[in-house]
Parts: sequence; C-alpha cells; structure tokens
Amino acid sequence: MKTKTNYLNVLKETFILTVAVAIIAAAVYFFLVPSHTSVSSISGLGIVLTNFIPLPLSAISMILNIALLIIGFFTCGREFGVKTVYTSIMLPFFLWLFEMILPDFGSMTNSQELDVLCYILVVSVGLSILFNRNASSGGLDIVAKILNKYAHIDLGKAMSLSGMCVALSAALVYDKKTVVLSILGTYFNGMVLDHFIFDHNIKRRVCIITKKEEELRNFIIHDLHSGATIYESIGAYNMQKRNEIITIVDKSEYQKLMNYITKEDPLAFVTVYNVSSMRYQPKL
Repeated sequence: MKTKTNYLNVLKETFILTVAVAIIAAAVYFFLVPSHTSVSSISGLGIVLTNFIPLPLSAISMILNIALLIIGFFTCGREFGVKTVYTSIMLPFFLWLFEMILPDFGSMTNSQELDVLCYILVVSVGLSILFNRNASSGGLDIVAKILNKYAHIDLGKAMSLSGMCVALSAALVYDKKTVVLSILGTYFNGMVLDHFIFDHNIKRRVCIITKKEEELRNFIIHDLHSGATIYESIGAYNMQKRNEIITIVDKSEYQKLMNYITKEDPLAFVTVYNVSSMRYQPKL
C-alpha cells in the first residue's frame, strides 16, 4: 500500500511539473518569441543567440540548460537537481513541439508591449508552481535559486538580477525600444513572480484579546485544528491583566476565525499581521 501511494505521489508530482513547464513554454513561444525581447530567461538569451547561431531555439535552450543543470545539481541539492533535469528536458521538448505544430508563429496581440506583458503574467504562473515544488525550468531559474539559497535574496529579486544581463544582451541585435522593454520586462517579471510565490505561501498571525477566551481557544484547537499561544498582557490605561491569544492561520482558516469572533464577541480586540515564512527550531 505504501509503495502504491508513493507511486501515485510521483505521478501527481510529475503531472504538476509537466503542466507548469507547458505553461512556461507557451509563454515563451507565443509571447516572448514574437516580441523579440530578452526577458529574464535562458529562452530570452536563446532568442538573441538564434541571430548568430544556425540552430532552433529549442536546441540552443537545451545546450544552455545542460551547462547550468550541472551547477544546480551540486549547489541546490539532489531533489532540486532531479526535478530540474526533468523540467529542463521538457521545456525544449514543448518548444520543439510548438515549432513543429505552429512554425513561424506571429504575434497574437500585434503589439510588442502587450506581448511582453502577457509573457510576464503567464510565465510567472508556471515559475511559481515550479519554485513552490522545489524545482525550476532550468536556465536562469537555477541561478536565481542559488542566489536565494546562498545570498538569501528573494526569488523574484534574484530572477531580476540574473535576468538583467540577459536583457542587456538584446542590445547586440535589436533596437533601443526592444532593449528597454527587455529591461523593464525583467524587472516587472521579478515583482510579479514574488507576488505569486508569497501569495501562495502567505499566512496570517492573528492576536486576539477577548472576554470569551476559553471558547475561542477551543474553537481554534477543535474547529480550525490549529495551534495557539497564550500570553499574559497588561493594559497600560487601567493596568488590568488580560490574556492574549495568538494563532497563525491560512486564508480559509482566517475567514472562519474572523466570522467566529464577529459573531461571538464583536468587541474583541484583534490585530493581524502577514507571515510569509515560519521556522520551527526543535530543542536539542
């Protein structure tokens, strides 16, 4: 039974990674290639290199990915390396597939600016799925992951930093407008990517002072199936002692918690903070 469960988990993980890579490849082929810009990706660099090397984009992307894969495998861990090997193979495959099915595909929007905008929005969905599953599409994603791990730079900012060099490479081939779009696209791609990643992981730290402390504690533990911490607090005005209940919940739990507080004790004092990451350090 355990082996069957593991097998199903592997199939599920593979399916999710494949869908994410297909989304990224579609963003590259249908929006990035027609725009002729180099926005924060090895595919963007590949688009520039197709002007100098007589190879299709899929082949150039594969060559560049292999070089960075070797680096990523040793720096980001085996799990990251194995997943990224798969996605790095699938990305050129999907690009090749699109090249075969729809050769010489033109712009869907007939606007360079709109192509860049659409690329940023679509590719960020695919990349956020991969990053949240400890994988990447290869290429500059590996560089960003390394910067995130060792320099503690947010993934979106790391993508922007590593992508700027690629964006500037557009100056070798294209006009000033394309270079500017490449640079701006790279910057905004990092911002949108951070938005997708942190919105996916975000939780809320809710601090509550209420007269119905016991009822609220039971609701958090037994209905939300969450944990809580209770601190003794003293009001500065009348020096009255009250307990403050602190719990960390996700979006759905937060909505249930606020509905409960509004119904049971509308006069409760509540403060809310966004939490993007948590770490538990066990006692040795």
